[in-house]
Amino acid sequence: MHLFLISLLVCLTGSAMASDQKRIALSFDDIPRHAGGFFTPDERTKELIQALDKAGVEQAGFFVTTGNLEKSDGQGGEARIRAYGAAGHVIANHSHSHQWLSRTDVNEYLADLDKAETWLANRPGHRSWFRYPYLDEGKKDLEKRDAMRAALKERGLLNAYVTIDNYDWHLDGLASRAESENRRMDMNALRDLYVETLVQTANFYDEIAVQTIGRSPAHVLLLHETDLAALYIDDLVEALRNDGWDIISMDEAYTDPIASIEPDTWFLGNGRVAAIAHTKGLSPAELVYERTDEATLDALFANRVLVEKHSDQAP
Repeated sequence: MHLFLISLLVCLTGSAMASDQKRIALSFDDIPRHAGGFFTPDERTKELIQALDKAGVEQAGFFVTTGNLEKSDGQGGEARIRAYGAAGHVIANHSHSHQWLSRTDVNEYLADLDKAETWLANRPGHRSWFRYPYLDEGKKDLEKRDAMRAALKERGLLNAYVTIDNYDWHLDGLASRAESENRRMDMNALRDLYVETLVQTANFYDEIAVQTIGRSPAHVLLLHETDLAALYIDDLVEALRNDGWDIISMDEAYTDPIASIEPDTWFLGNGRVAAIAHTKGLSPAELVYERTDEATLDALFANRVLVEKHSDQAP
């Protein structure tokens, strides 16, 4: 009897520990992205693949905006997309033209989505997932929201939601601009700012999830194919692991029960955890991390990363 109780306790404790484990998958938007300040697009893909491999990330997700292939920086993009698949990662639909749903006719938007899906179909690593550009699911136009939800189901496409939104793209823009202007940067400080911002943001949304749904779900981190990702993704993964996170595949992340939830709210642009929390009474102001703000990142970058200032800036 005692042995049975001990075994039961061990099982229950193990289950509780498993449910409390923080898990996170990595995803990158806007593939193939324009050049940054540190690498050519070809160099960046090579560096990013090597860094993910070094960090032991077996499967990340790369969301392709096929119209980017038609731009000057998109030259060679098809080979770069193949390289991600060959490295064991997955690719999915991020539209052809990267439009705002809230500003676009639904039929036009769907035609654009379908154009991208036709290009992606049957390519190595392809998944039937669609991620909304700008995470824009129609904003307060619930008719558009519902029309798109029905259209995705009809096409067999999963809404490739994120749970952790952030402004990694803005921090990359600040660094790339400073590099192009030959401004001196403390690259260690830049790494630390990038990494700590993303780890803190991940914990912010995980705390909201535990508060509102009672558990830590399998999270999906929104990143972009930036130079900072290529430079520091291995540092980010190390920091996440040190903070108690397990890195999981995108395939595993989208088996979480929240993948089947369609929150009945207009507040969808900060990810699924925030949307679910909004349906449970939290206000939008409570659901946006403080560093998901351009002015805040501007100040942090200026104070911590820039070594020297323009002559027209105050000392």
